[in-house]
Amino acid sequence: MRKKDLEIKLERVKSFENPSAILEQYSTPARIASDILFSAYANGDVLYKTINDLGCGTGIFAIGAKLLNADIVRGYDVSSSAITLAMNNAKMLGVGIKFMVCDVLCVNDKSDTTFMNPPFGCQNEHADRSFLDTAMKLSKSIYSIHMASTKNFITSYVESFGREVVAYTTYKYNIPHTFPFHTRSRQVIDIVAVNIR
Repeated sequence: MRKKDLEIKLERVKSFENPSAILEQYSTPARIASDILFSAYANGDVLYKTINDLGCGTGIFAIGAKLLNADIVRGYDVSSSAITLAMNNAKMLGVGIKFMVCDVLCVNDKSDTTFMNPPFGCQNEHADRSFLDTAMKLSKSIYSIHMASTKNFITSYVESFGREVVAYTTYKYNIPHTFPFHTRSRQVIDIVAVNIR
């Protein structure tokens, strides 16, 4: 499958109808998800591998990994409505994925690779740390999205656990007016996708 073909398929993934501000439920754009997934595929981190998608939301990373022939794919989210949405998206795209309602700190299933777009910590400071902690405990390779301004902190944080940010890519992330506290119709922020090993 070409990256463009994957992106076209992932554009069919339905977004949140009533997203939670506290959980920072913003959908990962298909363009960004497909780019991260193809990078992981090129690195040997997807094909025939076991994949965890932490805070899976709409299920876009889990679905993309399965479309790229990952072996076992699991998605976890604390929100039952997000899990229902992810299950429906997976069914629509014809892929079999095990989705579970679960707090990220309670995930114990090891995987070869973890994908995640954790909360940036705008509502709850350092909300992404529990995701990083769990991913580093359970996976050899991690692909995680963060605010670009936090890249140096993320690098130092993972190094304190004996891990390393081996690659990163920055993106422009368009956030539509979603919650009442949003003051603009659309805001563009800089995000960074890091690969931790």
